[in-house]
This record gives sequence, C-alpha cells and structure tokens, in this order.
Amino acid sequence: MRGLFFKIFIIFWIAQSLIFVISTALIVRRHFDSPRMLFDTLDSSLQNDARRAVSAYETAGCGGLLAFGNSLEQYVALKNASGQDLCAAASIVGAEANAEIPARITGSQVGQQYIWRVPVSSASGKRYVFLLIRPHVPMNPSWTDDLRHFSFPQLPVAIVVGGLTTFVLVLLFTRPIVRLRKAARELAMGKLSTRVVWPVSKSRMFEKDEISALIHDFNHMAERLESLVGAQKLLLRDVSHELRSPLARLSVALELAREDAEPITVAHLDRIERETGRLNLLIGQLLTLSSMEALERVENFKPVSLNAVIERMIPDAEYEARQRQCSLDFQAQDECMIDGNQELLYRAIENIVRNAIRYTESGSEVEIRLRTAMVRGDRQAEIEVSDHGPGIPEDQLAAIFRPFYRVDYARSPDTGGFGVGLAIAERAVRLHHGELCALNREGGGATIRMRFPLIQSERIPKT
Repeated sequence: MRGLFFKIFIIFWIAQSLIFVISTALIVRRHFDSPRMLFDTLDSSLQNDARRAVSAYETAGCGGLLAFGNSLEQYVALKNASGQDLCAAASIVGAEANAEIPARITGSQVGQQYIWRVPVSSASGKRYVFLLIRPHVPMNPSWTDDLRHFSFPQLPVAIVVGGLTTFVLVLLFTRPIVRLRKAARELAMGKLSTRVVWPVSKSRMFEKDEISALIHDFNHMAERLESLVGAQKLLLRDVSHELRSPLARLSVALELAREDAEPITVAHLDRIERETGRLNLLIGQLLTLSSMEALERVENFKPVSLNAVIERMIPDAEYEARQRQCSLDFQAQDECMIDGNQELLYRAIENIVRNAIRYTESGSEVEIRLRTAMVRGDRQAEIEVSDHGPGIPEDQLAAIFRPFYRVDYARSPDTGGFGVGLAIAERAVRLHHGELCALNREGGGATIRMRFPLIQSERIPKT
C-alpha cells in the first residue's frame, strides 16, 4: 500500500525513532555514563586521600593528620593494622571501637554520620585503616527535581524534532487542500476553466496517493462540468437561432391569415399573435443571456453615471407600471459614477425594475434607491429596488438568479415572465465586478440590491 496512510506511518515511525534514539543517547551519556566508572573514580579518590593522610601522620603525627583533614574540610581518623585508634575524631571513637578491619574500601552509616573505611599501606610498608567521616544528609527529592534533572537537554531536542515533523505533515496536508479550496471557490463563482495544478512526484513512493487522486478527480469533474455547461449554452444558442426563422415566417403567415379571416376567427388570431410575441421575446432574452454568458469580461469600460442610466429607464418602466396600476418612486441620495458599459447596466437595472413591477401588489409603489455605501472598507454605489409583493422564500433567495428559475407561486399567467431577466441582470452585474443579492423586507415584499465599485473622484469627467 503506497497511499497517504503509508507515507504518514513512515514519517511518524522515522520521527519517533529519531526522538527515541537521540533522547536515550543523551540520557545515558549525561546521567548513566558507566556505573563501574563512577565507583572506580570514587575508590581512586579515597585511596589517594588515604595515602596522603598516612604520609601526613608519619611525618607530623596526629597534628599532621588533623591539618590534612582540615584541608579536606572533613573529619578523618587513622587506625593501625590491629584496629587500635591512632588518631580519631571524638564523634566516632565509640562507634568504631570494635569495628572490623576491612579488606577493601567499605562505607556505612553510623548515627548521623557516614564513614568510609579505606585499607592503606605506607611507603615503609606499615598497614593502616583510613577513615573519612561525612555528615549524613538525607535526600528528599521531589518529582519536579527529577523532571528538571532528566528533561534537559533531551526534552528540547524532542520538541524541536517533533515540531519539524509536524511542520512537514502540515505542509503535506495543507498545501494541496488550500489549492483545492481555492479552485472549488473559483469553480463555484462560475470559472469553469479552473484546474488544480499539482506537480507530479518523481518518487515512486509519493505517486498515486489519495491527495493526487483527489486532485485528479477534481480536475476531471471540472472538465466534465465545463463540457456539459458549454454544450448546454451551445444548444440554447443554436435552438434560439433556429427558432427565429420559423417565428418570422409564422408572423408573415399570421398577417396573411388576417386578410382572409372571418370575424369569428379574429380572436383566435389575436391569441396566436400574443403567444408568438411572447415566444419571440423569450428567444430574444435567451440570445442575450447566451451572448453575455460567453463574455469573460467587457472591454473599453467608460465612466457611467448610474443616476443618468436610471433616469433614462424610468419613463419606460412607468409606462409598464401604469398597466399594473402601480407607481415608481426613485430617490438618489448621491451622484454615483462607475466604470462600465451603459447598455449592459441599463438592461440589468431595467430587468430588475420590471421584475419588481410584475410582482408588486396593485396600487403599491416600487421603490428605487441609489446611494453610496461602505462595503469591506471600500466605498461602493448601491442600488436597491423594493416591491410590495409576496416576498421570496428564504431558501430560494440565491436561486432566483438562475436561468428559468421561478418560485412556485410565480408560475402563473398573471405575472408572466420566463425566469431569464434576473439571470441576465446577475451576469451583467458580475461583468462589472459588482454584487447582486435578494432580501426580504420586514413589512412584506422583496428587495434586490446591486453594488458596484465607484471610480476615483479624479477620473470623474468635468461637465
């Protein structure tokens, strides 16, 4: 198994092995170099002190031995080969009165003292027993002392090695996931040409793992989506073009039929004419949507006044509003200049206003508000179109901008519409690097909000 699990297992195994080997080596080297070496060092030191003590005694008697003990800052004593005290500290005379002469270096606790006994021979060949007396200090180590004693330097080394291992694992996991997340976000924004670029590993161990397979599947999914959506757009455009010719012939045949029609058939011909007009309007909107979907960006943007675009659109919208027995209320709080295409902006705003007129209640007002607003630290132009209709279900607020999508209660002959106008508006706003969203009003009805980045003040043309 050469997958991701195998890689992680190998990396963790190597890291833990390194930590164990390094820590063990440091502990053994610092704290447990060699038990025999420690005892050999102690024996050598005691034998050396014993020879110097015997030399001082034979040279200057007990005074020389006492002076030697003072130089060591220890209590010392000396016995002959028979075990008789030659020079002894008062504190150990009683305790060592019947002590056995050792054949080698020994140590034991006597009361509150610890006594080392060292058999030694002088330069003249006489045998003695040298005694070194030290106060016995009981040790009460705490767990924190042991922790400090055994934690350095192996604990910092283990932390560093573990940190480096974790860093490698984080890079291994996060780099492809971040790229996948970025690509998924771009794909959701409609950039169907997005692909995740990931270098192919030259190592056989790191090829064809789960992450590489996931990236491959994501790119395959993106290619499939792009192909399907492209085919859908092409079909939509081709069908729309092909329907234009028979519709034109149908209109001509309808006019010829009117010339020879009897009064009883005029009503039927009027009905055919209305439905033909609706079909022709739908085809025109489909062609518009198809052409806008094919655009990645619009070239040659020019400074455009949103105030002027809305004021130019108002008369046509009021004519349609009167037929619905409603009115328009336009209020502009600021002068808003943006970079854009005037015709695309006109079409986007008109479709949204006409949609509001279509669904508002009879006798109500469609409110259009234009102002500037601070959005994420940037000043933007904001257009809000509000109606007094039934509103939009919360779970469908984002879906209404999809082509041919209409909420259930909107599928009635009274309101009309094909579900294409808002899709055209959404695409036009996106081409202008703007944002479009739908909101429900507290008092009933819906609000469509458009935001566009304002141009810099020094680029506004002089009038």
